[in-house]
Amino acid sequence: MKETDDLITLVDDQGNETLYQILFTFESDDYGKSYILLIPADSQPEEQVDVLAFSYDPDEGSANEAQLHDIENDDEWDMVEGVLDTFLNDEKLQ
Repeated sequence: MKETDDLITLVDDQGNETLYQILFTFESDDYGKSYILLIPADSQPEEQVDVLAFSYDPDEGSANEAQLHDIENDDEWDMVEGVLDTFLNDEKLQ
């Protein structure tokens, strides 16, 4: 993972690089983890896009520098989706 300000480049298994913007990060006391949510850097406002979510260890450095981990637990996914829904609803009210 490479970082520039609020942008991150993710590299897949084939070496393809894709640029993402950090939507937001948050911590969960329930799971004892930090999370980062990403959207494609080239997405336009009001465009529907897939949001990527990962957990990371903040002790490894900032969210921009840390190793990202897949979320594999359904309950954990539900929690992350709930936080995202709250974030999106708050954005609509502003």
